[in-house]
Amino acid sequence: MVPAQCKSDPSARTTVPWWHWHRRLYDWVISLAQSTHGPVSLFFLSFAESSFFPIPPDVLLAPLSLGAPDRWVFFATVCSVASILGGLLGYCIGFSLWEAIGPWAMTHLGWAGLTPGNFQTFATLYNRYDFWVVFTCGFTPLPYKVCTISAGIAHIDLLGFVIASAISRSARFYLVAGLVGWKGQSTRAFIERYFNILSFAFVAILILGFAALKLAR
Repeated sequence: MVPAQCKSDPSARTTVPWWHWHRRLYDWVISLAQSTHGPVSLFFLSFAESSFFPIPPDVLLAPLSLGAPDRWVFFATVCSVASILGGLLGYCIGFSLWEAIGPWAMTHLGWAGLTPGNFQTFATLYNRYDFWVVFTCGFTPLPYKVCTISAGIAHIDLLGFVIASAISRSARFYLVAGLVGWKGQSTRAFIERYFNILSFAFVAILILGFAALKLAR
């Protein structure tokens, strides 16, 4: 007979099939919430995503906030600061280094959204909506790294870029962490019950983000 505590505790360990690697990864990330490695991992993921890495930091931010709901403000702050700093790196890459490394990056990092077509799209949009392009990319699933590098290439106003990035990235990450941390364990129970469906939905959102970018050309 299973103890009542185990039935009601969403954090209780469950056996998952070996091929559910994404669920095992989720369980591992949840365990990071109470360790010293969680915030550090979140910082580096968020920083890298703003300039070259394709995976958004939400995939780590949300589970960390689930694992420790009372620390969601801290996690959101770490994620926001790292993303803004990473965005500045992306801007500097576009501003100073793109002529040297651009051909190599578009040849080898096209999978991360660094393609000539994407950069041309952003260059066109920056001519009219520089602040709002940065804001939209910072808040939505559109590839933020392409936005930051192309902003540097286009030499848009740096102060406006920082303000737009700070507002949009902070709003996004505080919203994600706040919604997850608000209901804490009840949210975690829901996510773990429908984990596979939510995983597919998340991938679909990423695909739609890149599709929207292609339609904007």
